[in-house]
Amino acid sequence: MISRFPTLALLFLALSVNAKQRPNVLLLVADDLRAELGCLGDSHVVSPHLDRLAAGGRLFARAYCQQAVCNPSRASFLTGLRPDTLGVWDLRTHFRSRFPDHPTLPQLFKQHGYETRCIGKLFHNTGGMGDSQSWSAPELFHEGPHSADTVTARRTGSQRKGDIPVTEASATEDDAYWDGRIAEAASGALRELKDAPFFLAVGFWRPHLPFVAPRKYWDLYDPQKLPPPTSWKAPTGCPEVALHDFKEIRGYGAMPKSFPLTPDLTTHLRHAYQAGVSFMDAQVGKVLAALDRNGLRDNTIVVFISDHGFHLAEHGLWCKTSCFEYDARVPMIISAPGMKKPGEITRSLAELVDLYPTLADLAGLKAPALLEGVSLRPILEDPSARVKVAAYTQHPRPAYFRGKPDTMGVSVATDRFRYTEWRDFVSGKVRAREFYDHQENLNENRNEAKHPGFENEVAEGTRLLNLQFR
Repeated sequence: MISRFPTLALLFLALSVNAKQRPNVLLLVADDLRAELGCLGDSHVVSPHLDRLAAGGRLFARAYCQQAVCNPSRASFLTGLRPDTLGVWDLRTHFRSRFPDHPTLPQLFKQHGYETRCIGKLFHNTGGMGDSQSWSAPELFHEGPHSADTVTARRTGSQRKGDIPVTEASATEDDAYWDGRIAEAASGALRELKDAPFFLAVGFWRPHLPFVAPRKYWDLYDPQKLPPPTSWKAPTGCPEVALHDFKEIRGYGAMPKSFPLTPDLTTHLRHAYQAGVSFMDAQVGKVLAALDRNGLRDNTIVVFISDHGFHLAEHGLWCKTSCFEYDARVPMIISAPGMKKPGEITRSLAELVDLYPTLADLAGLKAPALLEGVSLRPILEDPSARVKVAAYTQHPRPAYFRGKPDTMGVSVATDRFRYTEWRDFVSGKVRAREFYDHQENLNENRNEAKHPGFENEVAEGTRLLNLQFR
């Protein structure tokens, strides 16, 4: 549903902040990071820098992406518009082809006199999917295949996925990978920008496939002590259309042709993913340290998000492109100057599409009338506040379609449940349904859409979906 954002200029969160002083924005974005961090209660994850950021900000435990694949998700939260409005559900469609004049989130700040910079992957990384008009200077480290960001690619000269191993543990320093160089470049940019209002977006490439990191981050973990997947097979009663062939991970060198993977290989891949998480976390720490060194923390809004979640064998799936909680839910941390009750976690529902109106609100900027999220400012002031009753995610089938999809999965999460309908893309006819009671079935291992006793909840899920998806 399209809402109109208030056009009156708003004050910052704290009265102590000088109303004439515009806050800076530091937007930190991870790639394929699921909602699994130390600060979220996952003690096996080594994420001290993000944990520290959460301790001084607001950690959203129930934040959701709008589509669990890179280009649609990023186009959505950077425009404040949902995938159906943009008409962007794949990796090839540029949002400018549908909305050539709509200002992106950084572009709004640029229009209001901010210096805007992009270092790393923010928009999609291939096929000229950046957006130069959003930035005051050329983007850096923003494009290229993920397979190129490996020691193997530099040694062999090949960037072809089939020639790149799915994991890599290198005896190198952090700057052997792009994320290490991105952290260095972002730290330098903070020195350069410290005397002018800025919007600095820093997009990390990790922990996206291939799962690579310097050896020291692998050594933070004992793979045998990592928890196994919460389930190894599809949910009971799950329709086939809800699943996919996880072809992304199949394309890397040395991956077996048959699935499911052996327990040993599954453990290795889960270990490799966590090494990438800790590597990315360390780079976040370097950027935040530079923010402090330059005396910018007290007047900078810091946001950390991931573009979507990720499966690591749960439901028998790998990677993303589903409507399940593991893919739809994302980490989100917002730290704003003078915010109330810092460090308190909120379980209030939030969506990535809310980021645009939230940052415009906090900076007192007049936002476009056409925005589909809501400001999360009330939750920053009171972690128990509620700004919405539902969070929406969708995904097409085939997951990577050509032309137009056959089916669209539309999904809604509430405080109580997740409900999904798989609809014919043209007619809208419902082909399959899923219902997961999060009070008793948080890991979504039983589809109870036809279970007696949930008729009212299924009807409410349908009602909520019909409010958002036509």
